[in-house]
Amino acid sequence: MARIIAVQTNDVRFPTSRTLDGSDAMNPDPDYSVAYLRIRTDAADGHEGHGFVFTIGRGNDVQVAAVRALGDHLIGRDVAGTLADLGGVWRELVHDSQLRWLGPEKGIMHMAIGAVVNALWDLRAKREGKPLWQLLASLPPGELVDLVDFRYLTDALTRDEALGILRAAEPGREEREARLLAEGYPAYTTTPGWLGYDDAKLARLCREAVADGFTQIKIKIGDDLGDDIRRLGIAREVCGPDIRIAVDANQRWDVGDAITWLDALRPFEPAWIEEPTSPDDVLGHAAIAKAVAPLPVATGEHIANRVVFKQFLQAGALSVLQLDATRVAGVNENVAILLLAAKFGVRVCPHAGGAGLCEAVQHLSMFDYIAVSGSVENRVIEFIDHLHQHFVTPVDVRGGRYYPPKAPGAGTEMRQESIVEYSHGYRSVRK
Repeated sequence: MARIIAVQTNDVRFPTSRTLDGSDAMNPDPDYSVAYLRIRTDAADGHEGHGFVFTIGRGNDVQVAAVRALGDHLIGRDVAGTLADLGGVWRELVHDSQLRWLGPEKGIMHMAIGAVVNALWDLRAKREGKPLWQLLASLPPGELVDLVDFRYLTDALTRDEALGILRAAEPGREEREARLLAEGYPAYTTTPGWLGYDDAKLARLCREAVADGFTQIKIKIGDDLGDDIRRLGIAREVCGPDIRIAVDANQRWDVGDAITWLDALRPFEPAWIEEPTSPDDVLGHAAIAKAVAPLPVATGEHIANRVVFKQFLQAGALSVLQLDATRVAGVNENVAILLLAAKFGVRVCPHAGGAGLCEAVQHLSMFDYIAVSGSVENRVIEFIDHLHQHFVTPVDVRGGRYYPPKAPGAGTEMRQESIVEYSHGYRSVRK
C-alpha cells in the first residue's frame, strides 16, 4: 500500500520588478513568486504531486510556512484512499477546528490548503494518465458534486441544482472535447498593458498582440486619469476598432471615484472594467455595476472564497467572473464557483496574470466548457507572455487561443533547475 512519505516546500521568486512586468496601479513593482509544494510517495510509479500559491514577492516566505504547516496532514496517508476522496480531504483541511480559527476560509491558510489540494489533483491526474481538464470532464456528475462543500451555498445553489447543471451538460461532452482539441479555447492578453511600460513599448506590444491573433487585450489603469486617456488612445489607435480593450484598476478606487473615472473612459468602449474597488466590497461593486451599465464589471482574482462569490452573484455585482487557480482552496472550491456561475448565467473569464497561473487555470476553463457551461461564447482566458519556460508543461497559445495540454497532470510542476536558480533560500523536507 503506497503512502505519502514527504512534502517539500520552496520559496521561489522571479525578479520581474526589474522590467516592471506585472506592474499596475496598486502593485508598482511586483516580483512574481510562488510558494511551491511537492508531494512525494513511495509508490512504484514514481509520480509526484506539485502545487503552488502565487504571490508577488515579500511575504512569500509566510505563505510557504503556511503550506509547510499542512505537512502533518499528509505524511503517512494512503495514496489511493486519499486521491479517491478529495472531497473529503478538502472538508477535513478547510474545517480543521484549529486551522479554521486562522480564517475561516480566507487568507494565507486557505490559500495554503489550495496548494495542497491542487498538488493532490496533480498527483491523481498523473496516476490516471490524463491532463487535469480531461480527468475532471470525465467524472460523472455525482462524483463532481461530491467534491463540493455546499455549506453556506444552499440559499443560492443546492446539491440537486448542481447535479441538474452537470447532467444537462452530459450530452455533447465528447463533441465539445473534440472541438476543444481541434480549435483551442479563446484567449486575451494582458502582456501589452502593464502600467510601468512606456508609450512606445505599449504600442509595440499592442501591435504584436494583434498580429498574434488576439481579439482582446487588457490595459492597466487607475493611477492618473490623463495617463489612462493617453494610453487607451494609443492602444485604440494601434489595435483599431475591432479589437476589444478591457481595463483593470486593480482595486484602486472608491465607489464614487470609479463611477466618475469610468464615465471619462466611455469613448474608448472598454470590454469590461476589472476590480474597480475593494474585492471585499460586494455592495460597492453592485453600485458601480448599476451606475456604469452596460459596461460589464469583472472581478474575482482576490475574492477569498465561494461564499463571497455567491454574494457577488446574488447582488448582481459582477457580470464577468474571474476565478483564480490559487486564491481559493484549490480545484474543489473552483468547481463550486463554476457551478455557481452556471446557475446565475454569468460568463467565466479566469485571471491568469502570474507565474504558473496560465498553466493551472486553463484546465478549469476547459473542464467548464466540456462538463459545466458547455459554452465558450464571450469567454476568454487571460494570457501573459512571462515565465512559462519555468514549467514542465508550458501553455500552448497560438493564434489567440489556448490549445489543451495533453501531458498528464495539472500543469503545476516547475522545472527543478528553475526552482534551484530562483529559490529564496527557504526549503525543507519532512519525512
